[in-house]
Amino acid sequence: MKRLVLSMVAVACALAACGRGSEPPEAAAPPPAAATTSGTTAATAASAAPAPQTPGVLRFTGTTLDGTAFDGATLAGKPAVFWFWAPWCPKCQAEGPAVATIAERYRGRVTVVGVAGLDPSTEKMNQFVERTGTSELPQLNDTNGALYKHFRVTSQSSYLFIDPAGGTESATGPLDEDELSALIEQHLL
Repeated sequence: MKRLVLSMVAVACALAACGRGSEPPEAAAPPPAAATTSGTTAATAASAAPAPQTPGVLRFTGTTLDGTAFDGATLAGKPAVFWFWAPWCPKCQAEGPAVATIAERYRGRVTVVGVAGLDPSTEKMNQFVERTGTSELPQLNDTNGALYKHFRVTSQSSYLFIDPAGGTESATGPLDEDELSALIEQHLL
């Protein structure tokens, strides 16, 4: 009898662990501190809670470099590429024109979003955007690192490919146009 009870407990624990482990970390809702960027408070983010069908990876709010509010939930059900860069990063600088070309090539089919971080100067971020020709992309201001933390990005230049169901694939740069296009075709279309 004791063995039967122990066996049942072991099976229940295994099933519970499998249920938790089957959800990728990106699909879990981020901690409140990671769900906002500068200029947005946790209370604001909570009052604008995303619809339940929004994958956890897209449950965030932020502000673009020009001060416009940005809600990740608007990308739910759509393929997207997030490009994480820093204004002082030479490989990010070199990738900018390729990212701009890819964003134009896939316009209407894939949204490309820049995430400017790892520097406290919005002015330097705006200069980077101008130099690289990436002004047509939404460029999120992540001076406080909240989005890097939310997306679990630890370095620049990094990419996160989010499919319409919220599944993710990541890559580290530098990547050229052909490499970016191949990854988009492979993971998003």
